[in-house]
Amino acid sequence: MAERVVIVGGGPTGLWLACELRLAGVTTVVLEQELEVDQHSRALTVHPRTIETLALRGAHRQLLAEGGRIPSGHFAVLDSRLDFGPLDTDFPFTLTIPQARTTELLQQRAEALGADVRRGHRVTECKDDGTAVTVAVEADAATYELEAAYVAGCDGTRSVVRRCADIPFEGSRFTALGTLGDVVLDDPPPGPVTSRWTMQGTLMIVPLPAGRHRIAMHSPEDATTEWPGELTLDEFRERVRRVTGSDHGMHSPSWLSRFGNTSRLARHYRKGRFVLAGDAAHQHMPAGGVGLNVGVQDAMNLGWKLAATVLGRAPEGLLDTYHAERYPVGADTIEHTQAQTSIMMGFSPQGAALRSLLGTLIAERPQFRDALAERLSGLSVRYPAADGAHPLTGCRAPNLRLSPTEHLFDRMEDGRPVLLDFARVEGFDAGSAGDATAHVARYRCPRPAEHTRPDWAGVSAALVRPDGYVGWASQETDAAALTHETRNALATLHGSGQGSIR
Repeated sequence: MAERVVIVGGGPTGLWLACELRLAGVTTVVLEQELEVDQHSRALTVHPRTIETLALRGAHRQLLAEGGRIPSGHFAVLDSRLDFGPLDTDFPFTLTIPQARTTELLQQRAEALGADVRRGHRVTECKDDGTAVTVAVEADAATYELEAAYVAGCDGTRSVVRRCADIPFEGSRFTALGTLGDVVLDDPPPGPVTSRWTMQGTLMIVPLPAGRHRIAMHSPEDATTEWPGELTLDEFRERVRRVTGSDHGMHSPSWLSRFGNTSRLARHYRKGRFVLAGDAAHQHMPAGGVGLNVGVQDAMNLGWKLAATVLGRAPEGLLDTYHAERYPVGADTIEHTQAQTSIMMGFSPQGAALRSLLGTLIAERPQFRDALAERLSGLSVRYPAADGAHPLTGCRAPNLRLSPTEHLFDRMEDGRPVLLDFARVEGFDAGSAGDATAHVARYRCPRPAEHTRPDWAGVSAALVRPDGYVGWASQETDAAALTHETRNALATLHGSGQGSIR
């Protein structure tokens, strides 16, 4: 099937990409080599922009119901936490929920939308002949092949797809390690999150379901390029004691692990009929819990572009913008996680002074605090815009109130771009853009929308992309000129194929 997309990797990134492709009507197969969802996953944090991403499709409610809400985040485990309250979002908090549960919920959604999710199916080879990709698969001691229009590598840092595509994975080997344990604590510390930094180590403790706690920490001996072997409970207990003075009654570990700050970035996120997302595209220290989040947001950016390409309605070069927009985000993620690693591992008087200075700036300088919070939460991402474009172009669109009863996110659940007419230009009708409005949802506000955001106050019309970013906006006040601008914006971003309009 030439219109089929094969996704290799059934974690949150691959499953969200499957959801987006199926929402657009693309035949989608997900191949995951593990038979069961891995219960021992490092990711525990869902950041505000990822909640927004799910909310754009109405897929966030169960995570909100099950996840613990923390109204702040940390940068390098500094004592001064980042308050998410001032952020311009409906979700000014992080959710703590095990990645295994997030994966289960996203698989349920993908399958409900019609994705063919195959667990226990291992991809051994992929060959791109220029017109299609042949995927070789092993399952139940048998082999078979699939033909796909595109193959998406969402299969982690050791990606088979990246190897088959011969895409370099560039960066540096680890120079620092961390340790992690999911354990039972008979005497847990109070509060939803405990964090501490001393000359003996950096530590965070977070409650998990079923009476367990996760402890993640760095110790002075972790500044190494040598792998010390498997982590034992006795070693982990001693490390915790050095920092807190107690092991908090630690016992019954369900998982003990080490991790490092190896940092690598794929040179190309797209090569021919191969695309990469998530850990297959970028590897970094899991500082701040951003990894899962960046992967899901990769998938959101890629999904609508890949679907439009497969279905033959993408304008020229649309799929190439995936690399252009997401590669810098991967590079930025590596930069700030490496910076956090350096601060967390600064077990010296100089390191303590740096932590004190940064903590003071966070506490006393709201602009600095909010900038770090926006960066950590994913809300600061902005994509490049053409010269002369409206300042909103490339920015995420907040959940604007369009009428007394409806918000923007309500209009985006079907995965189509939304053309907003703010009813400010007499004689303008978005429908007059003709075929360019195919596959686009049009919404005319019954009265000028109320905006508490000055940057939206004078906007006449805007096109919000399926991933929730502004593709085009205008303050034009002439109806004919605004119609012309609208037609060009739609054709450039979404093509002008045939389709229903509602």
